[in-house]
Amino acid sequence: MTQKSNPSSHSVAASHETAPEATALSPRKALVGAGIVLLILIVLAAVGILRRLHADTVLAQRTDALAAPTVSIAPPKAGAPMETLVLPGNVTAYTDSPIYARTDGYLERWYYDIGARVKKGALLAVISTPELDKQVAQAESDLATAQATANNARIQADRYSGLVKSNAVSQQDTDTFVNQAAATASTVKSAQANLQRLVELQSFEKVYAPFDGVVTAREIDTGQLINSGTGQGSGTELFHMQALQTLRVYTNVPQLFSQTMKRGMKVDLTFPEYPGRTFQGTLVRTSDAIDPVSRTLLIEVDVDNRAGQLMPGSLAQVHFKTQSPAQTYIVPSSALIFRRQGMQVATVTQGSDGAVAHLIPVVIGEDDGATVQIVSGLNPSDKVVQDPPDSLIEGEKVTVESSQSSAFGAGGL
Repeated sequence: MTQKSNPSSHSVAASHETAPEATALSPRKALVGAGIVLLILIVLAAVGILRRLHADTVLAQRTDALAAPTVSIAPPKAGAPMETLVLPGNVTAYTDSPIYARTDGYLERWYYDIGARVKKGALLAVISTPELDKQVAQAESDLATAQATANNARIQADRYSGLVKSNAVSQQDTDTFVNQAAATASTVKSAQANLQRLVELQSFEKVYAPFDGVVTAREIDTGQLINSGTGQGSGTELFHMQALQTLRVYTNVPQLFSQTMKRGMKVDLTFPEYPGRTFQGTLVRTSDAIDPVSRTLLIEVDVDNRAGQLMPGSLAQVHFKTQSPAQTYIVPSSALIFRRQGMQVATVTQGSDGAVAHLIPVVIGEDDGATVQIVSGLNPSDKVVQDPPDSLIEGEKVTVESSQSSAFGAGGL
């Protein structure tokens, strides 16, 4: 019996028999493929590194840009060649004197109270001094006794001087009486001096005004015990007087303007109690020396006060018209930098790396609170930082606000 063959098995066998054999990869091609893959990896790594470096650079630039302070700048404003220097002044009386007692006792009566205008020699008060009066009477008696004793000694000395010529008395007795006469004469002079001292003290029972002026204080009252002295807690101050016909106004002028202060120049004075009104004074003297602490010159200005409108102790504004000794510049007070190196302002210069700040030492003149006068250190071409941050240092990069810079530059301060 014949077996039938399986068609599927024949077809599979036929397919295996007819399939081509796989070609083996050559070593050269494998090396080229590996090189291509490695190159691709290197390129990808390089691209990643470059991107990261670029990101770091951009971040650093961004950080530097944000770290640079933003400032506004403007050129300084030129000051006027002739300007008015306004300084505070202290008003004092032309003569200011406390009046003390020169003798001890009790106040019997006073005649003038505060605000009274008195003439020189006016009787201000009377002091009762009974003990001193008794001392004067005693001194008068001592003087009379001394004079009598001296007169008797002189008579005896004259008598013995005549008798010694005829050898009626001894020379020794004569010399004794002559010496007694000289001693008693000295005792008389001493008694006279003591009496004169007491009489002069007795004259101080009456207190008189030493000058024309106003009684600004009365420190005593009737019946009060009075102790003599010259102040500093050693005596009783009776009155305080001030001469107000002319007032002295003292002010301190900066050293920069000291050479423009001339004796005889007219000076305007203003007072807060008289708004809109000006009084005129005369510069009469200066201290002729610069104060080494404040670097200022003390000035005295006298003002006529016969009308009695001004009072000592008040504050005045003294207006000097001065010629500026050099070109000055005006900047806002906020532009000043106060550090241990001294007064400084910050300026900005444009370079290849951008805007850079520089700290410049300056010398200031007049300061009115809002603006300050710079007398040394600035040039008209400088760009001054208007409100520098406290952390600003020399050579630091800054960011300039262009809009404000142009506005300040066009309009000035």
